[in-house]
Amino acid sequence: MAITNPTATATGQAPLLPSLLSCWRNGSGVERVGYVVGAMLFVSGLLHLAILVVSGGSWYGPLSLRKPATFGLSFGLTLVTIVWVTSFLSIRSRARALLLGAFTAACAIETALVTIQAWRGVPSHFNLETTFDGVVARTLAVGGFVLVVTILTFALVSLRPNPPVPISLRLAIRIGFLSLLGAVVVGAVMIARGMILVFAGSPQAAYATAGAMKPIHGVTMHAILVLPGLAWVLTFADWSERRRIAAVLAAAAGYAAITGAIALEVGLGQTTTATNVLFVIGVALFLATGVWAAIAVRRSHHA
Repeated sequence: MAITNPTATATGQAPLLPSLLSCWRNGSGVERVGYVVGAMLFVSGLLHLAILVVSGGSWYGPLSLRKPATFGLSFGLTLVTIVWVTSFLSIRSRARALLLGAFTAACAIETALVTIQAWRGVPSHFNLETTFDGVVARTLAVGGFVLVVTILTFALVSLRPNPPVPISLRLAIRIGFLSLLGAVVVGAVMIARGMILVFAGSPQAAYATAGAMKPIHGVTMHAILVLPGLAWVLTFADWSERRRIAAVLAAAAGYAAITGAIALEVGLGQTTTATNVLFVIGVALFLATGVWAAIAVRRSHHA
């Protein structure tokens, strides 16, 4: 039985907040677990961020509390997003529950192990110094593999037709998953290059190499949140589907420009006038689309 859009019957009519709350009220057990675990990971990230700021600790290096902060925030957001976004996909309930369960467990384990190693004062990745460190590093690799498999599966499912869901939302979900797959590829390259350097006896070079690619990894990871989120909000605007599609494509173009600017900076190893211009254009286009959508929804609500 396919999962359907919980707000599809109220498109253009139901308020935003009650529609979001319905995701929890009408959610299955595995969905609620995903939302709770995602919220806990996000709170963990916030707490580590606060500790880092208050303590005046270093923001750089493999031992910084920045890692559990960013892992908690990123995995928390991503987990909640995946649970919500996959509710719009045509996939059997049991298969989706299994995939979400595996994804939830992997997100929790990855964040927990990174956090444990940070508080132990040792690197979490590229660290094979002791037996325990080796187990942690290999478990992180297995967790990463689970994340890749589940994301790839959901991405392929998103390409299927799903008539109850508006075309604009389907388009946003597909673009978001493609971007998330890009983040997965970048992450795999980071790990592979880092491990090669570790086995070559250069762990410090491994950390530096992986660190240089973090910006592109981060920006490609969260398109799955912002683009479907925008498309979903637009279902409450009194617009034609053609206009909604145009808005989604404009936002996607802006996000692509931002991603391209960051990727060029990473590749060149420096910021240039061209990358700055591309970044500003991307931000302006994306923000303009968001403001346009917000105004449309507000007008439709008052009408």
